[in-house]
Amino acid sequence: MSNVQDKVYAIVGRIAKKEPSDLKPDLNLTADLGIDSPRALELLCDLEDEFGLEVPEDAVGKIETIDDILQLVTRLQSSPA
Repeated sequence: MSNVQDKVYAIVGRIAKKEPSDLKPDLNLTADLGIDSPRALELLCDLEDEFGLEVPEDAVGKIETIDDILQLVTRLQSSPA
């Protein structure tokens, strides 16, 4: 697992109250992990803090799975500031 993936899994696991080792990239945040809107907002804030990123508002509604988060973080990290 990459450092980014480890951190994302740790954050998602904490929010979803799951062990990071139980998480898989294709798990749906709402249907599979029970992350509701307030906890999704907490998740995004934690991701922004952890990675020093700002998640664009238009990307928020497109995040459905853990893989979506990984792709978003990777894309934002590689984007020029």
